[in-house]
Amino acid sequence: MSPLKTLRLSLLLLIIPLGHAEEPGRTGDLFRESFDDALIDQRGWYDGKEVRIVPNGKSGSCIEYEWTDASDTVTGSSAKRHLFEPTDEIFIRYYLRLSKGWGWSGRSYHPHLTHFMTTENSKWHGPAASHLTLYIEPVNGKLRLAAQDIQNKDMPHGLTQGPLRGGYNGQMFDSADELFTDDAWHCIEAQFKLNTLDLKNDKPNADGIVRGWFDGKLVIAHTDVILRSTDFPNMKFNQFLMAPYFGPGLLPHAQKLWIDEMVVGKKRMGPLEPEAKAP
Repeated sequence: MSPLKTLRLSLLLLIIPLGHAEEPGRTGDLFRESFDDALIDQRGWYDGKEVRIVPNGKSGSCIEYEWTDASDTVTGSSAKRHLFEPTDEIFIRYYLRLSKGWGWSGRSYHPHLTHFMTTENSKWHGPAASHLTLYIEPVNGKLRLAAQDIQNKDMPHGLTQGPLRGGYNGQMFDSADELFTDDAWHCIEAQFKLNTLDLKNDKPNADGIVRGWFDGKLVIAHTDVILRSTDFPNMKFNQFLMAPYFGPGLLPHAQKLWIDEMVVGKKRMGPLEPEAKAP
């Protein structure tokens, strides 16, 4: 191959997308995914086998989840997980689009959507009853960040996310306003930071952080949260779980959602830069 052809090939390889869209100047990312193809397991994802990639994402292609009937079971794509370097503070950003005429469950809970879990559970542990599961999801039009720790009911210091009610517990942090009111792409961001611990006095400090942004605007802000007790001095976030789910009998009708341009990291990412308009 001639030197000129080699140079052209090298330049071409530099501009071919390799599963994600680059954002220049970013540091602190733990993983990122733009869902440009279905080979996401090659980029660290695991668990369910089905991945449906469709065009017309926020940027290029995106992943699609679909409910086709009243069985409540999501189709198209499966629940997927991704491990990352353990950390006591985590940020996420992704773009979410709900289909036209999207319907809610009619209850104060569901659908579930995306989650963080911790080093205190295995890479296969379910989100519904863990030592700590965090939730980032739209509920009745609002952005909800939440936490539950049902598995701690028999731990020495017990539950930190409220008492059990019907077998479940949870601490909910909702936006004041309904935000999901159309079928457009919206930028969802969340920050969680574990509270510190007063090990000398065997108690947690109320200094954990929960923040949420919608299209770049801060809509949830709490800096006095307890997410763990002294039962878990070594707890860190290390797993992301994407698992859209309506409980039995709660799906209002057939509908879809799409997710795109996801980044998980140790710093806030912010929305993508607006695309330049043609002159």
